[in-house]
Amino acid sequence: MNPQLAVELAPERKINLSLRNPVMPASGTFSWGMEFARQFDVNRLGAVVSKGVTPLPRAGNPQPRVAETPSGMLNSIGLQNLGPDRVISEMAPVWATWDVPVIVNLAGETVGDYGDLARAFDGVPGVAALELNFSCPNVDNGLDFGLNATAAAQATRAAVRSTELPVIVKLTPAAESPAEVARACADEGASAICAINTVPGMAIDAETRRPVLPRAIGGLSGPAIKPIALRIVYEVAQAVRVPVIGCGGIASGLDAVEFLMAGATAVQVGTASFSNPRAPLDVLEGLEAWLEEHGVADVREIIGCAQPLLA
Repeated sequence: MNPQLAVELAPERKINLSLRNPVMPASGTFSWGMEFARQFDVNRLGAVVSKGVTPLPRAGNPQPRVAETPSGMLNSIGLQNLGPDRVISEMAPVWATWDVPVIVNLAGETVGDYGDLARAFDGVPGVAALELNFSCPNVDNGLDFGLNATAAAQATRAAVRSTELPVIVKLTPAAESPAEVARACADEGASAICAINTVPGMAIDAETRRPVLPRAIGGLSGPAIKPIALRIVYEVAQAVRVPVIGCGGIASGLDAVEFLMAGATAVQVGTASFSNPRAPLDVLEGLEAWLEEHGVADVREIIGCAQPLLA
C-alpha cells in the first residue's frame, strides 16, 4: 500500500498551495535550495522554503554565529541575505524550473515593509507562497510583531492585501498567547500558520567569561524545543481553521507523525539538516514508512487525531 501524502495549505485562496507531501525545510536551514539540490532531488519534497529576505541586503551578524548546545543549537545569523532584487533576478528563475513549490520567507522592520516585500514577489515565476517572519530574535530591530496580536494582524493585513500569493505567518514561541496571535493573523487572511520559530536562549564560555555568541542572545532550535513546539502547534490548531505547519526539533518520520497528530497539516525540518543534509528526505521517507506500517491510507487521517482523554 502506498499511502496518499498530498495536502493543501491554502484551500481558500485564489492561488492554491498544493503539496505532494507534507514535508519541507525550515527557513534559514536550506539556504536558497541550490546547494541541497546537488545532494538529492528537492522535487521529492512537499515544498522548499527560502532564507529570510529583508527589504535591503544584509551582511548578517559577526562570527561566531552558531553554538552547539545539549540537544540543540543556538544561532545568531542575523538574516544575512541578498535582498529582494537579487533573489528575484538570480534565484527565482532557477526555482521556476523546479517541480516543487518554493515559499519565500519575508522579514521586515515595519508593517509597510511586509506590504512592500509581498508586492515585490507577487506574480514572480518560481514563487508559490510567502512566509512572514515575525519572530527573529537575532537582529537589532527585534522583529517583535509576533509578540502582539494587533501588530501581527497589521503586518499580515499589509502582506495579504499586496499579493495574490498564499501568505503563511511564522509564530514566535515568546508570545504570551501564540494561539491568540495566530487567530488574529488568520482573521486578516493568513492562509496558514507556522509554529514555531526558535526560542531565545544563551550560552556562556566559562573560560573567557563571556557569552559564546557576540550578541549574547541567539535562537535555540533542535530536539530541545520539540515539546514546546508540539504544545504550541496543538493549541494553535485548536484556535484557527486554517492549516498549521509544525516546526521545532523534527528530525525523524516519527517526529513528523507526532506533529501531524497534534494538528499540523505539514511540517518543517530545520536544525537536523545541519548534521544531515538529507534530513528532510529522511523525515519524508520515515513518515511514509510509518503510515504503511500502521495501515494509514491517507496522511490526512492522522491530522489532529491526538486528543486528551480528559477534557
